[in-house]
Amino acid sequence: MNRIAVLIPCYNESQTIAKVVKDYKEALPEAIIYVYDNNSTDNTAEIAKEAGAVVRYEYKQGKGNVMRRMFMEIEADCYLMVDGDDTYPADSAREMVDAVLERKADMVIGDRLSSTYFTENKRLFHNFGNTIVKKSINVLFHSDITDIMTGYRAFSYRFVKTFPVLSEGFEIETEMTIHAIDKNMGVENVIVQYRDRPEGSESKLNTVGDGIKVLFTIINFYRVYKPLQFFSALSFIMLFVAFCFFVPIFTEFLRTHAVSKIPTLVVCGFVALASIQSFFSGMILNSLKQKERQDFEIKLHQVMKPEEDEYDF
Repeated sequence: MNRIAVLIPCYNESQTIAKVVKDYKEALPEAIIYVYDNNSTDNTAEIAKEAGAVVRYEYKQGKGNVMRRMFMEIEADCYLMVDGDDTYPADSAREMVDAVLERKADMVIGDRLSSTYFTENKRLFHNFGNTIVKKSINVLFHSDITDIMTGYRAFSYRFVKTFPVLSEGFEIETEMTIHAIDKNMGVENVIVQYRDRPEGSESKLNTVGDGIKVLFTIINFYRVYKPLQFFSALSFIMLFVAFCFFVPIFTEFLRTHAVSKIPTLVVCGFVALASIQSFFSGMILNSLKQKERQDFEIKLHQVMKPEEDEYDF
């Protein structure tokens, strides 16, 4: 098993990948550098191999698919994930790795937003999107994560081997963050420097398309991880709508002792019933979620690295 594995998912990063591999080999000389090529149409894989990286391939397009393959195939005490576009200097790599190996953190977030991101990043809507995503998750999940979308992270062995990767694209960072918060894992923030892509290097992130996917991912995981809150909110909205339409009907009935809008009254009744059903669905799903949390804790105890077995005697 590797002590440290540096994971670099790549798609058409021939301009920067050699420098990224070189920088992280210098910063973490004991680490194995893995570059997973995701159907690049340039010579990213060849350049990475010449620079000294272990090159492998993932043919299903999307960063989430690449990370899923990496997490399944690589065994290490500590995993450092970094993008291949040379936007994350290697200066903070040792500090992030030490947080996992020495302080037993499960996930270390390379926080760009507290340093140079807003001045270095020239894409205005990326800045706005990062702020919206951060505030949304921190409010919905009662957390204090400083950078949700960063691609610079370190992970423990137990995080990697118990994290079910469901996202296929750039929503993967959001999924990782929510999973760590929900499962009460040790999360640390390390402020890292950020620099914009060099001239000629293009971002693979679609600001609008991928931004919408991330927002839907947050809503979906809020439903999955916080079912009681989600369905209670849905129940309140339906009950409020039904009440707003019912009040005029009830007022008319008190005045005339007749109901002229029978269809509206019937719809109000069905919406109210749906509201009650939504609330109790949330309660049932919340009970199942609690059971899933208990099963996950047991699973954590079962995920032991081979060298830890000696302490069992």
